[in-house]
Amino acid sequence: MEQTKTKTNAKSRTLEIVLVGLAAALMCIAGPFSIPIPFSPVPISLTNLAIYIAAFILEWKLCGLSTVIYLLLGMVGLPVFSGFTGGLSKLAGPTGGYLIGFIFTALICGFFCHKFNKIYMYVIGMVLGLAVAYIFGTAWFMIQQDTGLIPSLTMCVIPFLPGDAVKIVIAAILGPILKKQVSRIKA
Repeated sequence: MEQTKTKTNAKSRTLEIVLVGLAAALMCIAGPFSIPIPFSPVPISLTNLAIYIAAFILEWKLCGLSTVIYLLLGMVGLPVFSGFTGGLSKLAGPTGGYLIGFIFTALICGFFCHKFNKIYMYVIGMVLGLAVAYIFGTAWFMIQQDTGLIPSLTMCVIPFLPGDAVKIVIAAILGPILKKQVSRIKA
């Protein structure tokens, strides 16, 4: 009996490691594909969509870990950030606060996607996670670019809200399906 339990735990742990790696890989694939906006140094990116999807398949700590792995890969120079860029300079630049904010987005979204089993709670978690990333990103942008709150919001938040709403809807539709599939594998 004990040996069966040990094998089950090892299988579960292996699956978690694989899923963390897959989530980080998804962020690495989605992150570089971005659309520059002429009036803002912050591009439209799919990274937060990848984080939302990861939140459904990973518990909150592991979702945060996968995001940290993504950021570490970018910090060492792999071109996983927007526009196929990487390096510490990207974190020190105008978008660095948003990148760091993604860690908290992952933790918050992961918590909501596993603590609750209602679509509206998933959406609340994604909105809260996004808000925290916006707070970190906008605060860093204001410091880094020496701009005020209103110009920063105009350049870095308001234009992104419609696209972010679409990403949340996509994740709210696909996420529960993926969550159910991963649960079957775990069983």
